[in-house]
Amino acid sequence: MSGELLSLLVALMWTFTALFAEVASKRLGALTLNVWRMILSILLLGLTLWVFCGSPLPRHVPLKAWGWLLGSGFMGFVFGDYCLFNSYLLIGSRFGQLFMTLASPFAAITAWLLLGEHMTGLALLGMLVTLLGIGISILGKDDGGHRRVKLPLRGVLLGIGAGLGQGVGLVFSKVGLQAYEAALPAGADDVQMMLPFAGTMIRAIMGLVGFGTALVYTRQLNTMPRMWHDRRGALAAAGTILLGPFLGVSFSLLAVRLTHAGVAQTLMGLTPVFILWPAHLMFGTRITWKEVLGAVIAVIGASLFFL
Repeated sequence: MSGELLSLLVALMWTFTALFAEVASKRLGALTLNVWRMILSILLLGLTLWVFCGSPLPRHVPLKAWGWLLGSGFMGFVFGDYCLFNSYLLIGSRFGQLFMTLASPFAAITAWLLLGEHMTGLALLGMLVTLLGIGISILGKDDGGHRRVKLPLRGVLLGIGAGLGQGVGLVFSKVGLQAYEAALPAGADDVQMMLPFAGTMIRAIMGLVGFGTALVYTRQLNTMPRMWHDRRGALAAAGTILLGPFLGVSFSLLAVRLTHAGVAQTLMGLTPVFILWPAHLMFGTRITWKEVLGAVIAVIGASLFFL
């Protein structure tokens, strides 16, 4: 399979991950779902590392890499996914995924502030185009004909938080993986091949610590057994885990290796467009031409960061 087709497959996987996550969050609770998601992701990633590297735990990880990857796990999983999954409860997965296009601008700003990476004119244009697309999708008119945001303010803020967490977490992960790779001893080719999976496992460990602490603090430990008593919720959670942090991540890494990174990222970023029709079929949500246009424009804006 070509890298381009694989990238489209990843976009479809992430589309259904979002839809499954919306169902599972409503039935199991966003916090409970994320704890189970981290537990099972760690087990699957550990099994993968064991098969390919001979150890279920990441090897040769320097302290600096641990710090950046744990920080990435906090921003991307704990903060970002908490915002994302709770936004699904308020504004649905299609608008939640629309706000995820903000990850590219937030990543560019973070890389500029932390790493001194140059902000190109194309990147600035991408920010404006992305914001324009989101604005077209979420703005509507009230009974008096005045323009207003048609979504709950808390849902919008959670969507922005999800994009912020994803973007900042991406940059932290990049720094952590670079430090990890630089510290690998000669001959550790098996570890180098599985580097992204080892990094994802460290991030997931932080995710489990964060979500687990929140579960204990909010006294929701009694919600964990819901996974075994709600068949539909359990199936949706399984789809969220398999298509998201496990297969979705694995195939996205392969797609980037098989084709140009910018092409792969652009095609994988089509989720906000792909999700519109399945969301209508599953949840009966009404789709307007403005929402379709806005989603397309937002994706085009995000893609400008990879050109």
